[in-house]
Amino acid sequence: MAAGKQAGETLSQMLAGAAAPFKQGRFEDLPEAPRVPHGYFAAEARTLTVSGRRVHVRVHGAGPPLLLVHGLMTSSYSWRYALPALGAHFTLYAPDLPGAGASEPLDTRYSPERLADWLAELLRALGISGCAAIGNSMGGYLCLQLALREPTALSRLVDVHSPGIVEPRLFALAAALGVPGAHRLLHWLVRRDPLRWAHRNVHYYDETLKSLEEAREYGSALDRPGGAESFGKYLGETMAVLPMRRFQRELRARRARGRAFPIPLLLLYSERDPMVPARFGDDFARLIPSARLERVREASHFMHVDAVERFLAPTLQFLSPEPAPPRAG
Repeated sequence: MAAGKQAGETLSQMLAGAAAPFKQGRFEDLPEAPRVPHGYFAAEARTLTVSGRRVHVRVHGAGPPLLLVHGLMTSSYSWRYALPALGAHFTLYAPDLPGAGASEPLDTRYSPERLADWLAELLRALGISGCAAIGNSMGGYLCLQLALREPTALSRLVDVHSPGIVEPRLFALAAALGVPGAHRLLHWLVRRDPLRWAHRNVHYYDETLKSLEEAREYGSALDRPGGAESFGKYLGETMAVLPMRRFQRELRARRARGRAFPIPLLLLYSERDPMVPARFGDDFARLIPSARLERVREASHFMHVDAVERFLAPTLQFLSPEPAPPRAG
């Protein structure tokens, strides 16, 4: 029991962003509606079946398809402020990952390779294989995995502050989750007050953007059947050290052989971030010399929420490259 309690305290401290450099407001002070309005709920909502489970997808805009993949603890709602500008150029497809938002959880393992295959299956179900993509956080990590496993699945990728580099806290997380009863304790911690948990574990440069609406969008999934379990699987399996080491080894091997990353890649990282170290941008730039790295100032892990214009400028430039000049003759 003591070991389980200690594991729970370790998990809570690691996931709560205790060392966050951004001053976090109180849950009790959250307004009902967000300070900055958005049109997320006006976007078309579609439901389809992938791997035998219901998947919720928001669709918005016109033009070539663009996939938007959210990260851990969030959902397609996280793209709310980027929809208007991106939708002016692209038809956006923003799914909720399994067990997040309004999507049903999977009954399989949540390894990064399995979830990358799930993304490929989703693209085929939507009829948009070969499209461009933007992935935030864990969503970016899964898109990187997909590009390596199935190079034709995506045409180009904007990776917004993803993990994927082995770091000491991942070993601490694995040890904490390995304690008998740790997963049950984690599920209890999450379900005890899912809205407050969501508020506490999402960090913005501008915390005044938070609202009870957002806390419900992220927290309600944790309280549904399989939601907390999916969250635990993302932590314990998707973010596991061994597959991440394999991922890094493959990138090193490609670099050693002089092979570029399979698709054009833009790395967008903020100057500081309590959730994923900002230095990961430099680490990825060294592992993938063909990638382009840009730093975004006064932004967080979720720059598409709290630094929309600074996120959009390099993103749109990268996704809409100048057409090649016509060939003579």
